Amino acid sequence: MPPGAANAATMARASATIGERDLERELLRKAAAALRDASMRCRDCGRTPLTGERVHVYARGHRVCELCRPLRREPPEHSERVRGGESAVRVQALGAPSPDLY
Repeated sequence: MPPGAANAATMARASATIGERDLERELLRKAAAALRDASMRCRDCGRTPLTGERVHVYARGHRVCELCRPLRREPPEHSERVRGGESAVRVQALGAPSPDLY
């Protein structure tokens, strides 16, 4: 039997026995863990920097917030601003409104 077939059979058995509440709880736990892992936290204090705050990036990608920056002797490789969730939204200017709208 191929190794994937045994795993598929186990997963099918597990999914048949899991309840709706347990499934919801597991999905919520995984989503919260993914958000936690994706968030940008300060390497030194663990704080999540605010939108617009400057974050300093050091060797090996370590990110340090503006408050912890003075505690380090070496200069950062570069600095960047924390962007809000709306940064992917593009604002497009439209032409002048039509006079018949008024």
